[in-house]
Amino acid sequence: MIELLDFFLEPYRTASVLNIVLELIAALFGVVSVFFAKKENILVFPTGIISTGIYVYMLAQWSLYGDLIINIYYTLMSIYGWYMWSKVIDLNDKHIPITRTNLLDKVKAFGIFVFTSIFVIIVYRFYDIMPNELSFSESIIYSYGNLISGDINDIRKVTPFLDTFTTGIFFSAMWLMANKKLENWTLWIIGNIVSIPLYFVKGYGFTGVQYLIFLLLAILGYIEWRKQINNTSSDN
Repeated sequence: MIELLDFFLEPYRTASVLNIVLELIAALFGVVSVFFAKKENILVFPTGIISTGIYVYMLAQWSLYGDLIINIYYTLMSIYGWYMWSKVIDLNDKHIPITRTNLLDKVKAFGIFVFTSIFVIIVYRFYDIMPNELSFSESIIYSYGNLISGDINDIRKVTPFLDTFTTGIFFSAMWLMANKKLENWTLWIIGNIVSIPLYFVKGYGFTGVQYLIFLLLAILGYIEWRKQINNTSSDN
């Protein structure tokens, strides 16, 4: 237990008080934002912008470019989502409803995932964050070997590869959420499962805890949104 606590607190022993406070505030607003998303409350976006705005500042300091890109995108998509959720779509002052993805939505979401992943790989290789000499298959072997080594330093070498995956997943999820698609929660769940240990390994424990809460809220959000869809279908 003590070793686990030391692992959690070690990175914060050298961190400034300002950065610790900012990370806590960003994590708190992030959780509040997801709570509002679960409730289909438009406050998901302003609270999310506060969280991502702080993270953009902090991630730039930490040189975590993949996460930085994610949070810049979150901020922009929050503005787009804010517009979409507040937009009136008919004469009865109705807003866009929660719906399931159709084939075109799935294609768009997959396209966002692929484009984003490739973009992050290019950025990471340009900044030498990810090994340039590895092919796709070699990258998989390299990542797998380091992941199963059991050594924390080896596992940290794999974080850029996992960042690529989570960035693509979260970009797609945010786009689906902005358009009130149920399946956004499925992608959040997948991305959060990967991100929880990823942030602990990176040394950002508060953010890791945040993603654990995100995971629980995403599961509840999926259940709640699906219930709303089913209720709407039964009413019709």
